Amino acid sequence: MRIFPSPSMAALSIFLWAFLLSLPPSSQQDLSTDRAALLSLRSAVGGRTFRWNVSQLTPCNWAGVTCEADRVTVLRLPGVALSGRIPEGIFGNLTRLRTLSLRLNSLVGSLPSDLSRCSDLRHLYLQGNMFSGEIPSLLFGLRDLVRINLAGNNFTGEISPGFNNLTRLKTLYLENNQLSGSLPDLDLPLDQFNVSNNMLNGSIPNNLRKFESDSFLGTSLCGKPLDVCPDEGTVPSQPTSSGRPGTVDEKEGKKKKKLSGGAIAGIVIGCVVGFALLVLILMVLCRKKGKERSRAVDIPSIKQQEVEIPGDKPAGEAAESANYGSGYSVAAAAAAAMTGNAKGGEANGSGAKKLVFFGNATRVFDLEDLLRASAEVLGKGTFGTAYKAVLDATTVVAVKRLKDVTMEEREFREKIEAVGAMDHENLVPLRAYYYSRDEKLLVYDFMPMGSLSALLHGNKGGGRSPLSWEMRAGIALGAARGLNYLHSQCSHGNVKSSNILLSKANEARVSDFGLAQLVGLSSATPNRGTGYRAPEVTDPKRVSQKADVYSFGVVLLELITGKAPGNSEEGVDLPRWVLSEELRREELFDSELLSHEAEAEEMLQLGIECTAQHPDKRPTMDDVVTRIMSLKRTESVENEGL
Repeated sequence: MRIFPSPSMAALSIFLWAFLLSLPPSSQQDLSTDRAALLSLRSAVGGRTFRWNVSQLTPCNWAGVTCEADRVTVLRLPGVALSGRIPEGIFGNLTRLRTLSLRLNSLVGSLPSDLSRCSDLRHLYLQGNMFSGEIPSLLFGLRDLVRINLAGNNFTGEISPGFNNLTRLKTLYLENNQLSGSLPDLDLPLDQFNVSNNMLNGSIPNNLRKFESDSFLGTSLCGKPLDVCPDEGTVPSQPTSSGRPGTVDEKEGKKKKKLSGGAIAGIVIGCVVGFALLVLILMVLCRKKGKERSRAVDIPSIKQQEVEIPGDKPAGEAAESANYGSGYSVAAAAAAAMTGNAKGGEANGSGAKKLVFFGNATRVFDLEDLLRASAEVLGKGTFGTAYKAVLDATTVVAVKRLKDVTMEEREFREKIEAVGAMDHENLVPLRAYYYSRDEKLLVYDFMPMGSLSALLHGNKGGGRSPLSWEMRAGIALGAARGLNYLHSQCSHGNVKSSNILLSKANEARVSDFGLAQLVGLSSATPNRGTGYRAPEVTDPKRVSQKADVYSFGVVLLELITGKAPGNSEEGVDLPRWVLSEELRREELFDSELLSHEAEAEEMLQLGIECTAQHPDKRPTMDDVVTRIMSLKRTESVENEGL
């Protein structure tokens, strides 16, 4: 006899089957599924930099791959010669992706439809490829998207109003494609937008008129900020780029706005009086400055002061105690060197009273000029005190007065000449030095914008100009290039943000290189350097290049987070803090980088790799330079639409 299930059992079975079928596919996925998907991608599109160790069970250590909670969340393969078509079935298994960057490759075809299953995707960078077809509607279902860059491809068709579904979208770059039709009215929180060099026409919608004309160049669009549309019946308030003459009404309006003769005369008289007052103020200021300069201590008076310093006290110490607020700090300190007793003289009998210039420096002043210079203290660092010395209206130098240097003159000269021979645009050049028994002075080019440390942590008040992503990336690249040059010959030994100085153009210059070999251990092992020191370093005079990479990695983390490392009262152990599982990546970024989260995350990842606990797992400085240059190229592509 056939037994039929009871209605209740049948209902229960249907319910269970429905429940199982309703489970999202990703619930059955894990890191092994992600690994298989990445290997399928590598097989499909090749690439010259797929240096993945496939023997590893986890892909989380592969170049360009980042994991969280045992899932791949970031995939970045920029500019690695990927080619061909991305097949279906890859992104459908990478369902936890938050950032996908395949920019600057040679990928073709349409976007795979299973990209729609990456529901957590926030950043999509596909610019600089050869993707074609219409912009797929699958993107409009990825509601968490914040940045989209599809520039420099072969996309066709119209721009869909479906973009309005992406209510969090802040960046939309579609320039340099073959898009046609009119622009939809996008009611989105966009702060970056570009559709230049497409076959678009019609009026620019109101919500998009807040962007500059650069966002619409190379199209047939009209309306603010471009030329007025024919059917609007008004003319723009500003002249158009085409030089089109204004209408009759506009010309009549200009005539009505012409000033009367009396008003013009009043303006001329006011300008003359204002100019006279300005000249008078400048004369007063110049006279006041001249009086202040005349108070600079001359050589005879300094020598007389030096004679009074007790012989058992290090020469110049009395002067240094009055550095803050003194107008002649360098002069007093250097005078001690120049007037040192006979026992401290140079072996050749002539070097005690001369600056020794290097071949890469033009000798435009001597020690006596340096003594007469008005000066101020810049700060006290690991190796001594630095001063700013103003010799004349065009010559300003930085003077470092070294401490705890006990080596003989010959050894000092050999080591310091090796430092002076370093010549790179991202190093602070050493121009000259002075040696006596009690005083060792180094003369550098003066960097007017101070240090990276001061720029990041100095003034956080309302008057501070925001430190943009572009500036931070430029500083990181310059400093990395300087260190990479040093690593072709030696190690730095004291890499930190206070030793990265900035020129007038905010270009990075690495300073204090080579000095770790000159000073005693008491100066080379201050607690203040522990925030940057690699864990394997026990002797500060024996710092490897991999230890320099670790210190530079801390600087990168400092640039991205805006936090000072653990060598200050407010500092933190940056590498450990960044890797804390309690923090989300977005919470790590400095608030001034919120519009560049994707790039900041890439720089953050580079900093993490540089600060790996084991030295062999850290990249070389050459690799670091290449990675940062790739980020800078991305910035150029995204900001300029190239």
